[in-house]
Amino acid sequence: MTPLSPQSSPQPSLSRIRVGSAPDSWGVWFPDDPRQVPWQRFLDEVAESGYEWIELGPYGYLPTEPAVLADETARRNLRVSAGTVFTGLHRGPDVWDATWAHVSDIAALTRAMGAEHLVVIPSFWRDDKTGEVLEPDTLTPEQWHHLTKQTERLGREVRERYGLKIVVHPHADTHIDSEENVTRFLDGTDPSLVSLCLDTGHYAYCGGDNVKLIETYGERIGYLHLKQVDPEILADVRANAVPFGPAVARGVMCEPPSGVPALEPVLAAAQKLDVELFAIVEQDMYPCPPDKPFPIAQRTRSFLRSCGA
Repeated sequence: MTPLSPQSSPQPSLSRIRVGSAPDSWGVWFPDDPRQVPWQRFLDEVAESGYEWIELGPYGYLPTEPAVLADETARRNLRVSAGTVFTGLHRGPDVWDATWAHVSDIAALTRAMGAEHLVVIPSFWRDDKTGEVLEPDTLTPEQWHHLTKQTERLGREVRERYGLKIVVHPHADTHIDSEENVTRFLDGTDPSLVSLCLDTGHYAYCGGDNVKLIETYGERIGYLHLKQVDPEILADVRANAVPFGPAVARGVMCEPPSGVPALEPVLAAAQKLDVELFAIVEQDMYPCPPDKPFPIAQRTRSFLRSCGA
């Protein structure tokens, strides 16, 4: 526990919040990339930073053989909270087979590691590396119908075949981003099949109020990603329509508590939901120098302890 200064007072314990981190906080976006730290270093450093929970990150970055990964995590006292999949379900039933081929391997590994959640990230409408526009940034009514119904199908299939819950991740440069689009998505999907992974940084990046969303749609919040944005960099990003990937390279996602939203009220609102929630730190730092993530992770874990987590 981080010592408290004489002027400070202990924060209420966030007893229902389970804090972790992810490969993303080490600059990992891809299964294999020479600018990313080796997976062994990520596991060593995330454990040394004081985290007990991790996500799988991009499939293939960590070992995909369950026995190997179980051994590597166990000897570092780490456990897996979720896997991550990428989907383009607004494109309709024709993409289902390809989507399921991607999802099934990741779901199987996620379940083998004892996790219960699958984070679902919608496809980007512009390339996260080059900024190339791949499709319109607004969905047609038919595409919205495909998105909601195919996501419900994914939730049903993942639950029935693997016993996992899907949590859909609103994300910059996707069609589930702003308050308007997030609420439209939630209102159009079955709560028993589809929950939300609320990423505090992405939702703020896209203009949303995290506390308001938790208070309004609390029963739909199934998982949290903790992240902050630098408001000055974000203002320039918005003014110049900078794509998400280059924005990250500029440092738009920053080390807490220096950005927005303030995480203390977000965590307090989540605690009031009276359910168990993972809160996984993700800073988005691709690409970054290999020695940069570890000290940030240590400071972030210390900050979250000061918040009661």
